[in-house]
Amino acid sequence: MKPGIFFLLLLTPFSLFSQQQQQQTPPPKSQSSGGGIGFGIRGGFNFANVTNASQVNGSSMAGYHFALFLAPHSRGVIGSRTELIYSRSGYNYASDSGSVNLDYIMLAQYMAIHITKYFEIDFGGQTGYLLNARVDSGKQVNYGNAQANSIMSYYNRLDYGFGAGVEIHPFMEICIGARYNISLNSLYKTDFSSMNQGASGQPPSFVPSSPSVNLKNNVIQVYAGYRF
Repeated sequence: MKPGIFFLLLLTPFSLFSQQQQQQTPPPKSQSSGGGIGFGIRGGFNFANVTNASQVNGSSMAGYHFALFLAPHSRGVIGSRTELIYSRSGYNYASDSGSVNLDYIMLAQYMAIHITKYFEIDFGGQTGYLLNARVDSGKQVNYGNAQANSIMSYYNRLDYGFGAGVEIHPFMEICIGARYNISLNSLYKTDFSSMNQGASGQPPSFVPSSPSVNLKNNVIQVYAGYRF
């Protein structure tokens, strides 16, 4: 999928919500459900992995995330939420008993379907920018003539994908939820031949051995938060 088309899809939930708001007559303030503008914070744990994990002997790893979000109060069934997220994902790999840690800053736009005032379903899209990549290994990682910070040259900085989840509001403005995110862009660059490689002439063990392998992030998030 081309990035331009994805960005258009990313804005679709916000556009639908705006049209709905224009068609509705604003209720008196005393009849509105909830107060405030819907600004909130949330944070929690990531359970991250990559697609085609067998190509890098990979398995799931634990990470974390925290976010600021804007979820305007709505009396209708359809709502909207915009999120700015810091998220750590990656994977464990068995070759050198190590892990790959990837830190992203992400912008997400979701549509919210309010089943009841206590329960909603969220789905939408997100884009991310890779801030940092780090490999923790039980063995020394051989980068050949490269410096350790050249690990970033193996990765695509831009990430984009879709997500869906559920959220409950047990009492007051507290929210508890779970979400599944899957990326559409490749985690690694496909042209490894032009990059710094190990002494064996092959990429390090945390990198696919074949340029044709298409690894992508997938992350399960569980979180708790508060809306002001």
